[in-house]
Amino acid sequence: MRIVEGMKMDTLQEDMIKAIRSHANANYENSGWDYVVECWDDDEIIEEINGCNSIEAAILKVGNIVSIMDDHRKDIQATAF
Repeated sequence: MRIVEGMKMDTLQEDMIKAIRSHANANYENSGWDYVVECWDDDEIIEEINGCNSIEAAILKVGNIVSIMDDHRKDIQATAF
């Protein structure tokens, strides 16, 4: 789902994005949260948290996704040397 220009996010989505970004910044060096800080825009966050009904659920869902990405990165790094 992409936010079409002129469409407004609802308040819960805005709060979720702020909370996810805050959590990502606080956990930048842990479990792949740097991906959110460095690479994800708001549209990508919204796409991933689709169906979440709380901030806690949204953080958990994004955390699971970036943790898998971080594991993959570590696998690649382990084979590079």
